[in-house]
Amino acid sequence: MSAPHTDVEQVEAANTAFYEAMERGDFEDLSALWLAPSDLGVDEEYHDPADTGVISCVHPGWPALIGRGEVLRSYALIMANTDYIQFFLTDVHVSVTGDTALVTCTENILSGGPAPRGSEELGPLVGQLVVATNVFRRTPAGWKLWSHHASPVMTENDEEEGDDTPS
Repeated sequence: MSAPHTDVEQVEAANTAFYEAMERGDFEDLSALWLAPSDLGVDEEYHDPADTGVISCVHPGWPALIGRGEVLRSYALIMANTDYIQFFLTDVHVSVTGDTALVTCTENILSGGPAPRGSEELGPLVGQLVVATNVFRRTPAGWKLWSHHASPVMTENDEEEGDDTPS
């Protein structure tokens, strides 16, 4: 595979790296993919969110998380409580304007929790369909995540479970 040359290819590579870091449970790589004040040439001792492009994240069903500490803690928590996760991305669309890029995609997620007590096997695997918007910002070190927002997609089965009408 050759190195990406266009902005769109570079953003696609950064987006893929984000999901691959999650799959590997690699917190260090995942953290490096998120925008930091130093990426923008800002002294990290002085942190004015308006000047430093403060990051944000919304996981499905979670409140908005604002700031690098909150966002990275959320990923540490998810990684600590997920033994297996795999993302199959579909409907990926990338647009780049200047130093900002927007990626929309569907995350087809397969995940498994901790093994049952006394077992070496994974817990039950669960599938989930989520739509995501990832916003990236160009930095001297490459494209970094500025914001991630993911929302669950309701399926026909979800709608039927909430339907109180008799069959």
